[in-house]
Amino acid sequence: MNRTNDDAPLTGRWIAMAALLVAGFMNLIDVTIVNVAIPSLQDAFDATDSQIEWVVAIYILTFALLLLPMGRLGDVVGRRRMFIAGVCVFTFGSALCGLAPSIWGLVGARVVQGIGGAMMTPQTLAIVPALFAPKERGLAFALFGLSAGLASVTGPVLGGILIGADLWGLDWRPIFLVNIPVGIIAVLGALRYVPNLPGNKGLEIDGVGIALAAATTLLVMFPLIEGRQIGWPLWIWVIMASALPMLWVFIRWQRHRAEVGRAQLLPVALFRNRNFMVGTGIVMLLFAGIPGFFLVLAILLQIGNGLTPLQSGLTTIPFSVGVLVASLAAGRMGNRFLRPRISVGGLLLAACMIALPFVTPQAAGEISRSAFMLPLFIGGFGLGTAISPLFNTVLGQIKDSDTGSASGALQSFQQLGGALGLAVMGQLFFAHVGHGLAAGGDTVPVYSDALRMALWFSTASFLILAASVWRLPAPQAPKLDKRQAA
Repeated sequence: MNRTNDDAPLTGRWIAMAALLVAGFMNLIDVTIVNVAIPSLQDAFDATDSQIEWVVAIYILTFALLLLPMGRLGDVVGRRRMFIAGVCVFTFGSALCGLAPSIWGLVGARVVQGIGGAMMTPQTLAIVPALFAPKERGLAFALFGLSAGLASVTGPVLGGILIGADLWGLDWRPIFLVNIPVGIIAVLGALRYVPNLPGNKGLEIDGVGIALAAATTLLVMFPLIEGRQIGWPLWIWVIMASALPMLWVFIRWQRHRAEVGRAQLLPVALFRNRNFMVGTGIVMLLFAGIPGFFLVLAILLQIGNGLTPLQSGLTTIPFSVGVLVASLAAGRMGNRFLRPRISVGGLLLAACMIALPFVTPQAAGEISRSAFMLPLFIGGFGLGTAISPLFNTVLGQIKDSDTGSASGALQSFQQLGGALGLAVMGQLFFAHVGHGLAAGGDTVPVYSDALRMALWFSTASFLILAASVWRLPAPQAPKLDKRQAA
């Protein structure tokens, strides 16, 4: 199954590629499909607001924390073996989600899903060079981008259809159970057509670093999600404050590992790269406003205004279309005007957040789904405009020897930013809903006001992003193409 040279095509390589794409699609679609199902989950389990936040946040957290070490583990045990194991774990986690007897059972199953997602995701791009000769790799990598775009469009609609159909009286459960046959197909395809890629058992994994990073993150996330639910006692503030010394311990540990020449979870060279650290902060700002936004929007549409899951999913489609259109345009722009494109993307996202409160209803029966189309399309276009040039700009400041670690770290911080933003926006939204309803306010205006309150956070994040990207140095263009430098 292995190619003997770069020009000899591998038999069955496109079927192997399909298996990789199917697994990636399954992972990506699961993120968007859950947002549509959140109100149904809350109703089915009579779950609290914080419990619902954990359903979304725990997957993002698990995925983010394990992305780097699982990528390293793939180097140790072999990419193909790790990919197949990851798909199996993700599929098993999906089955547990679909059969969950309680809300905390679902949260636990989402942890299993997150572990599986982190196991398989880093392997997919790494397997491509083993499948394709250099002249075919560009098309192969482009298919990953297309798959991601299709997943973002398909997820909300598929989730709405599955929940609305209430297959066999299972309500929301088919949105997870549908992953089982898909996962089986991906595993069979990988076993048959993906070449066996041996690992390097001499490589090392920083287990202590993983534990310290997980502890630091949870010391921040737990208070943000649970604090409002339990009345913000003093001990919850103590937990949050203890995240800073834990972060210091993590950094010291990473430096110690570097001094003795051992593997680090996050290479110390990246800590010392000011441009990379600034860029990482900007990436976190960009993604801090996205998961939380879709969570509160789905709740506004379904619980606040009575839309069905399918109607809610269809309402958000213009955002995904905007991402697709911008991504296609970004491909034509190449590496030109990177910083201006990032800044414009941030401003467009902020414009979406500012415009949405003006189209949300203030009385029952006033909602107009078509009124959401333009703001959401603008927001999606802004996200698609910013993502590619932002990653290019940040990684363009990194030495070739550190690019792999930097890329993995950026993806991890991207997910962490989403989890933190989810916690903050959820706190703002649910606190306002709780106070408004307790004061006797009508449901529709209370939820609309809560959305406006939550969107202050995402608006501020995107505006800060648009301004702070200019603190990064201009990307270095090739000498023969300096006119294309941003």
